[in-house]
Amino acid sequence: MRRVVSLVPSLTEAVAVSAPGLLVGVTDWCTHPGDLGDAVRIGGTKNPDVRGIAELRPDLVIANEEENRADDVAALRAAGVEVLVTEVRDLPQALRELDRVLVGALGLTRPGWLADAERAWARVEPPAPLAEVAAFVPIWRRPWMVLGRDTFAGDLLARLGVRNIYAGHPERYPRVPVEELAAAEGCDLVVLPDEPYRFTREDGPEAFPGLPAALVDGRYLTWYGPSLADAAAVLSEQLRAAR
Repeated sequence: MRRVVSLVPSLTEAVAVSAPGLLVGVTDWCTHPGDLGDAVRIGGTKNPDVRGIAELRPDLVIANEEENRADDVAALRAAGVEVLVTEVRDLPQALRELDRVLVGALGLTRPGWLADAERAWARVEPPAPLAEVAAFVPIWRRPWMVLGRDTFAGDLLARLGVRNIYAGHPERYPRVPVEELAAAEGCDLVVLPDEPYRFTREDGPEAFPGLPAALVDGRYLTWYGPSLADAAAVLSEQLRAAR
């Protein structure tokens, strides 16, 4: 049995659901599934305990180029630890990377939930251009930040008929003044996930009084793992509820 440390909450869930018992270390932000057994908490995604990870003697550490720092990956490799770094910018890439981690790197049988996720998203009809809803998607406030170009969450929303008005921005997560967001012309909706910033009915919609707000589950929007099997249905319902 391989000893695995995951520095990515999405991939922690993917490994734990597919092969319980492989994980010996996870981050403080790894919340799913609820029972991660005896896995040691090794710090955050941006500040993992490199020495503590090495002392766990993992066969593999799973990381992500966006969620984890290159310096930490380099330090782990310098300590003799094998690190697999994933990249996820859209749904097809997420599915390929999950295959690479679970089947390629860990030698597992391809999990049923991964096939379920592929089928669920294959059933989503491409939106007609005139039926698209124009929106922006804040992911943080103080300062306000939104989804920009080439993001996994943006790709999921596009497949569900939401056109991100900042999808052409040079940055992937631009800072945008709230005044600019509130005054955005031709915008039909603001999409407010509950992570990484926890937007709620009382914290977020008040900044955009003239715009319908869709409060969506951040795990279904931003995690690539078992939640993908239900994400299309859950997000579609949450988006419809706001329109």
